[in-house]
Amino acid sequence: MTAAENVCYTLINVPMDSEPPSEISLKNDLKGDVKLKTEALKKVIIMILNGEKLPGLLMTIIRFVLPLQDHTIKKLLLVFWEIVPKTTPDGRLLQEMILVCDAYRKDLQHPNEFIRGSTLRFLCKLKEAELLEPLMPAIRACLEHRHSYVRRNAVLAIYTIYRNFEHLIPDAPELIHDFLVNEKDASCKRNAFMMLIHADQDRALDYLSTCIDQVQTFGDILQLVIVELIYKVCHANPSERARFIRCIYNLLQSSSPAVKYEAAGTLVTLSSAPTAIKAAAQCYIDLIIKESDNNVKLIVLDRLIELKEHPSHERVLQDLVMDILRVLSTPDLEVRKKTLQLALDLVSSRNVEELVIVLKKEVIKTNNVTEHEDTDKYRQLLVRTLHSCSVRFPDMAANVIPVLMEFLSDNNEAAAADVLEFVREAIQRFDNLRPLIVEKMLEVFHAVKSVKIYRGALWILGEYCSTKEDIQSVMTEVRRSLGEIPIVESEIKKETGELKPEEEVPVGPAQKLVTEMGTYATQSALSSSRPAKKEEDRPPLRGFLLDGDFFVAASLATTLTKIALRYVSLVQEKKKQNSFIAEAMLLMATILHLGKSSLPKKPITDDDVDRISLCLKVLSECSPLMNDIFNRECRQSLSHMLSAKLEEEKLSQKKESEKRNVTVQPDDPISFMQLTAKNEMSSKEDQFQLSLLAAMGNTQRKEAADPLASKLNKVVTQLTGFSDPVYAEAYVHVNQYDIVLDVLVVNQTSDTLQNCTLELATLGDLKLVEKPSPLTLAPHDFANIKANVKVASTENGIIFGNIVYDVSGAASDRNCVVLSDIHIDIMDYIQPASCTDAEFRQMWAEFEWENKVTVNTNIIDLNEYLQHILKSTNMKCLTPEKALSGYCGFMAANLYARSIFGEDALANVSIEKPIHLGPEAPVTGHIRIRAKSQGMALSLGDKINLSQKKTSL
Repeated sequence: MTAAENVCYTLINVPMDSEPPSEISLKNDLKGDVKLKTEALKKVIIMILNGEKLPGLLMTIIRFVLPLQDHTIKKLLLVFWEIVPKTTPDGRLLQEMILVCDAYRKDLQHPNEFIRGSTLRFLCKLKEAELLEPLMPAIRACLEHRHSYVRRNAVLAIYTIYRNFEHLIPDAPELIHDFLVNEKDASCKRNAFMMLIHADQDRALDYLSTCIDQVQTFGDILQLVIVELIYKVCHANPSERARFIRCIYNLLQSSSPAVKYEAAGTLVTLSSAPTAIKAAAQCYIDLIIKESDNNVKLIVLDRLIELKEHPSHERVLQDLVMDILRVLSTPDLEVRKKTLQLALDLVSSRNVEELVIVLKKEVIKTNNVTEHEDTDKYRQLLVRTLHSCSVRFPDMAANVIPVLMEFLSDNNEAAAADVLEFVREAIQRFDNLRPLIVEKMLEVFHAVKSVKIYRGALWILGEYCSTKEDIQSVMTEVRRSLGEIPIVESEIKKETGELKPEEEVPVGPAQKLVTEMGTYATQSALSSSRPAKKEEDRPPLRGFLLDGDFFVAASLATTLTKIALRYVSLVQEKKKQNSFIAEAMLLMATILHLGKSSLPKKPITDDDVDRISLCLKVLSECSPLMNDIFNRECRQSLSHMLSAKLEEEKLSQKKESEKRNVTVQPDDPISFMQLTAKNEMSSKEDQFQLSLLAAMGNTQRKEAADPLASKLNKVVTQLTGFSDPVYAEAYVHVNQYDIVLDVLVVNQTSDTLQNCTLELATLGDLKLVEKPSPLTLAPHDFANIKANVKVASTENGIIFGNIVYDVSGAASDRNCVVLSDIHIDIMDYIQPASCTDAEFRQMWAEFEWENKVTVNTNIIDLNEYLQHILKSTNMKCLTPEKALSGYCGFMAANLYARSIFGEDALANVSIEKPIHLGPEAPVTGHIRIRAKSQGMALSLGDKINLSQKKTSL
């Protein structure tokens, strides 16, 4: 749709009658009162846009409508004169246009500034030099009008005329330069300066040289144009950089965020000096902190991350880590996440101590703020960042551990699990920190609320308590957490009232809510026949067991076995050895008894019974072999796992550094700018042009990097058949959040098709932005229609519709041609992503939509099938290569991807090679997909089903 059509439909918004009005009736209305003339003129404009010629109305409009001073009429006339044919079929100007030209001249001298300005804007769209030539004196005179609106549009009109018809105003650059020197209004100066940039760059530079010291006092719109000019000049002629670089430095202090952002980006492209990079980075950081819009923060953060990717800039940014951490004051989680990742990438031995201090303060803050939905996630991010700092810089671990250990008792299980993982890794890697960690663990052990964290803490204490005192402390904590034993007898006595709890002593302790260990007791919200006070006094471990969670009992049995075997090796007295082992066996036995009774909410499982029984047998025999397995092999397994994890991290870091290190080999090809695709010569690209294209949605996708890339490399979707009266085909351009359909419509009949309309509808989470306007097709004529479709979420969509039209002179109803469906592929919106195993399991448990796809393929190799699925679905394999290496006939792998809309997609591949069917048997198994939305789960399953089989070339 052209600008004129947009203006027309926005301004008029009048539906056409069921029957188009006749030319005679329109002539009568155009001679009527102002209201009739307005309505008639609207209808005339719509009919011309639909292809009607209406040549007989031109003189009527000139005689009866053009002289009117009504503003609505004048606005409509500007649209009318823009779209009406102004020449004869042989290309000569219509005689009537001389009268119109005189009306233009009068409007350019009108006392009302709005009419003058609107007319000047309209003249920018005229393409007939004969019409413009008589108006040049009036246009020049408008440069001296008292109102800035008129002067501003006069500059635009002169620029457009000079660009299209230079002979009409050959002295335009000189005229505008003189105007610019004397002009005071910012918008007028901006337009004039913009014209000089494109029409006569030398004059623009001369003007800038005269006022380069006053640039900071200019308005922001003019400063933006100055930044663009300096960028273009310095890229075209690098020797000019020294002349203007100081001006860019000054513009970094501008009061306008837009100017600061553009100046910082320009400074980075013009200079690689550390001072320039530091100034630009500091400017970006100030913008992030001061801007309130989270989208702006994320955009500027991305620019900082791009700076970091350059090897020579990384060291400069390392000195600004503390400034970058100021961004953490932003409440948005995504901004904080990117900031922490950037700080972690930039941390070095010089600034790690300061970084850890800031992060510790942030961790403490999260305890004192009112709970927000993102507070727990932010706490997790902080814990992981501190974990990474401690692993990379072991000297910091001693400062971090005491702060993080407090989170083991946190209500947020995810944050506590991250702390536990960090503590487990630290206690294994840093021998000197083991006494400190064990001491802190014993301090917070009684306050642990989550059974999962309790199990992990038990394992760490059982594995790393190496002194007699620590072992005794662990046993004491376990006894306190288990309460009175035997458990079954004490619980039965409480039920029958034979054993009166301490709360019933008549000292008024009815309000007592504190257990014997000093912790606050919890009260169940469930109704029960027992008094609530009895529930409150349950110690943590006893509560877990009575709730039926006996997996913690199996972990406890393993821990007790380890510390008992270690105690035997440390203490030589036989009596103490037997006493300790007997106490451990008593605890296991009473737990087994409880599991078999009817007291717990769920009975003990057979696996847990087998584990506890095995531990009882090991303690009864105390053989050296079992001692070696329990106290040495377990720790070695952890050591191997941590080593493998560290190797993976080093490998990924090495790959990242190799990507950033630009190396040129002797036999590398030379890139010639004229023969290279634009996005391969980023240093030569005009960044302002790229920004404009990005804003218009015209950015080229990376795969279209061929210098000869055009519509020819896209697949044409045929919408109708060749024998249909109207043939249609479409190019589907998929941008990030929208789809543009470029539909070619061809009239294959010998009739004129009127009101030919493309009617579209969507299925899925797609939305048609605007209805394509109707048009008139001459016999065997063709036209292009563009339709925009917005995409709201990641799922397969279908666009369907038809083309309807009227045949000129026919009395029948409207004709209709049904179009083929256009299928939108989900793969355009899915990108590979990474997440931790814990996050994967959490999302797997939370997501409610699952789609199970049965493997049906002709691929006979497990690894080959997995790679084929990864390529087809654009997902990333989270299972490490070491876990997938080797061959055993089975394979299981976790896949993960994230859409551009922030939606997560999980998949678990479980496949096998049926050996009994021979070496050529295809892979069998299934793939389970989970997602938060039904559409994404189903769409991803459909994609896998369609692409399972490998096509032979």
